[in-house]
Amino acid sequence: QVQLVESGGGSVQAGGSLRLSCAASRFTASSYCMAWFRQAPGKEREGVVAMSNDGLITYADSVKGRFALSLDNPATPLALQMNSLKPEDTAMYYCAARLYTSGCSLESGWYNYWGQGTQVTVSS
Repeated sequence: QVQLVESGGGSVQAGGSLRLSCAASRFTASSYCMAWFRQAPGKEREGVVAMSNDGLITYADSVKGRFALSLDNPATPLALQMNSLKPEDTAMYYCAARLYTSGCSLESGWYNYWGQGTQVTVSS
C-alpha cells in the first residue's frame, strides 16, 4: 500500500509562487508514474502534470511555462514549483501514483493511489 502525503499549500496573491511536495512511503516499484491533480469547487478533477520513472514529464497546457516538476527518486518528495500563479489556479491539489506501468496519463481514473490534498488559494 502506497501512502502519499502532500504539503506546501497556502494562500498567495496573483503572480506569486508556491512549492508543493508529495512524500511517498512504501514505494518500491521499479516502474511508476506520479502526478499532480487539482480540483476547484464545482469542477472536475484535472491533471496538472505527470512524470514517469524514466523522467518523461507531461504538463497540462494551462500550466506550461509556469509550473515545474522535479523528482530525484521515489524516496524523496515529488516537488511542484508553481510560479506566476493566477486566481484560476485556486484548487485543492492532489498527488497521485500508479505503480508497475510504462508511461503516464493526466486522466484521474488511471491512478491507483491518492493523497489527501493540499489547498492552494490565489487572490487577485
